[in-house]
Amino acid sequence: MELRELAEQVLFSTSLEEKLSCPDVVTDENPGRAIDAPEKPGRPATLSFKSKDVSRSEFPGTHELESEENRSKLLHFFANHELLATELMALVLLKFPDAPSAFRKGVLQTMKDEQTHTRMYLKRMRDCGMEFGELPLSGYFWRMVSPMEHPIDYVSSLCLTFEQANLDFSKHFAGEFQKVGDESSAKLMEKIYRDEIGHVAYGLKWFRRWKDPAQTDWDAFCQQLKFPLSPQRAKGLSLNVAGRKAAGLDPEFISRLEVYSQSKGRTPNVFLFNALAEGFIARGSRFTPGKFQAQLARDLENLPQFLCRQDDVVLVQKRPSVEFLSKIKRAGFALPEFVELNRGVVPPNGEFAQRKINTLRPWAWSPDSVAALSSLSGSAASGEPSANQRFNDNIARLYSKSWSADFLRSVLSEQGDRSWLCTRDEAGIAVSRFKEAMDAIHSIRRRGHHRIVIKEAVGVAGSNALRLWEPEILDSQEKWIERALKSGNELVVESWLDRVADFSVQLEMEPRGLKLCGYTTLINDLKGQFQANSAEPNHRKKIPSNVRALFAEPVDIANQLQLLYANIFERLEVELRKVGFLGPIGIDSFVYQTEDGQPRLKPVVEINPRYTMGRLTVELMKHAFPGSRGEFRIINHSQLASEGFDDFVSYAESLETHRPIALEGHPKPKIRGGTVCLNDPSNAQVCLAVFYVGTASAKT
Repeated sequence: MELRELAEQVLFSTSLEEKLSCPDVVTDENPGRAIDAPEKPGRPATLSFKSKDVSRSEFPGTHELESEENRSKLLHFFANHELLATELMALVLLKFPDAPSAFRKGVLQTMKDEQTHTRMYLKRMRDCGMEFGELPLSGYFWRMVSPMEHPIDYVSSLCLTFEQANLDFSKHFAGEFQKVGDESSAKLMEKIYRDEIGHVAYGLKWFRRWKDPAQTDWDAFCQQLKFPLSPQRAKGLSLNVAGRKAAGLDPEFISRLEVYSQSKGRTPNVFLFNALAEGFIARGSRFTPGKFQAQLARDLENLPQFLCRQDDVVLVQKRPSVEFLSKIKRAGFALPEFVELNRGVVPPNGEFAQRKINTLRPWAWSPDSVAALSSLSGSAASGEPSANQRFNDNIARLYSKSWSADFLRSVLSEQGDRSWLCTRDEAGIAVSRFKEAMDAIHSIRRRGHHRIVIKEAVGVAGSNALRLWEPEILDSQEKWIERALKSGNELVVESWLDRVADFSVQLEMEPRGLKLCGYTTLINDLKGQFQANSAEPNHRKKIPSNVRALFAEPVDIANQLQLLYANIFERLEVELRKVGFLGPIGIDSFVYQTEDGQPRLKPVVEINPRYTMGRLTVELMKHAFPGSRGEFRIINHSQLASEGFDDFVSYAESLETHRPIALEGHPKPKIRGGTVCLNDPSNAQVCLAVFYVGTASAKT
């Protein structure tokens, strides 16, 4: 039989027996003319593809394979995949008759293997009491591969994608069938696994022959795949490194595949770390971050990966290294997809701007995030506000410390005189003129508060405050006040309070209302710059125990605090609804000590309508073993030096003996104890973010 005749029989026949038959002798003397791919292959009516809107049968989980019915379902899935591969190989032979003879002979041999695999699946299914076609059959492989325009598209999408993934699936399920005592199915999967190694090796040989020799295998593979196909489809439940090495894939390719991530179907949320948002809100295009600020933002730009799910996207200036992502994955964290920005924005004509997305999740909505994400607005899910609609003057007002001070006064006005609460006078006074600032300073000092702090209402934390501790206001201090007011920003004048404990409340404003995410202890330096956040085992519902322990009375202080914050949440939800704000929000609070040594609570210091390091800590704690205490900390050069280290790499290496332990037996591995570096030590210039996990009583 001529190879063309055989290919036509396999592709177009509506008889399953004919599709799976092949004579002993096949010649290729008359390849014929190239054909266009049909909409679908010929099949018996019982094996036709189901429409996309018909949900496919649920893929049985590993824990369900004790049931013979579920094992049959799994075999049914794989049988359809083998038949699809057979049909696609027939299409290759008909679509590319001028391809090299050696390539066509290889396709024929692989097609024979796929026919054999399909027959083996059908027999094993019948032994288990199921006929082929009893369950819905997907045409996904056909839709993804049949549009191929050159044989390299075939080897990229079928051999190096779907068949490479089967190196994982076949090996994994061979072991799972073995565990439940199904020796026949286990042997079948082992046979297919051995054959798939050869199929991948065959595809790799021709891929290397046709690709640009200047490109690595990995770069060429990524470039060759057409969206929605991606390297994510080239791996299964767990990466089988041995099988890939046996097929000839190089170590770099395997390492990059291991850490690669892209959604397989769910439209992703898109995350962006714009940590300097307040600077752009305060000064607009006039804002120029300092060298340290800009580098800190670059060092930590990957942190949103710990806020999102595997199918989501994190926008970065530069993708994290493979080595770093491998360590993060081994620690039990799922990896999102990383997409590189071009000069800080998503290029409107780029490939990513054309993809459909679910929602936009920058660190903060501000002019810089609107500019970075504006090209994605047209690809967002129906009903999702555009980037331009997510930020306006009303939402910008939420960032102002004067707004927070007014909000606090409104809360305190209904609380009455409580010995453990701050007074309305300690909420802060907003001023917009120099005389108002002087009057506010003198008013506070007349009440007996000598030390005063003046903050810009909106600005980058730790760099926008002035402390007045001298008896008289200095000329340099007056000039600072005048200069700040001339910029058009308000100032907030407050009494300096002797803090004894800082903490934060993390919330999420959803369409249905404000949701509590958790409480964290907050550690700042004397300049107000962030150092660390820690969380206790019960952080999702309770204010930190060190805060509660400061109050000897009232005896029911825990209940009083919960009632107070319930009232704050209720009031805050009303305000957020007024301006249409949705997303993360944090409240900074602290306990201070009065001159007579009594503790008082300032329940609202600042309200941050954005992600915070406290929220990041709450999300990281989802990966900590139940009952653990966690701490998120940022290490800078001075801290490195104080601990005797010259650089972040050596510091990170010193933590290797405290690697996190991912325990089995949980739906997702949990970190029992140890330290995880959250940004790449080898690329960090000014700071390293780390997450410590220990027992609830441990001090970190």
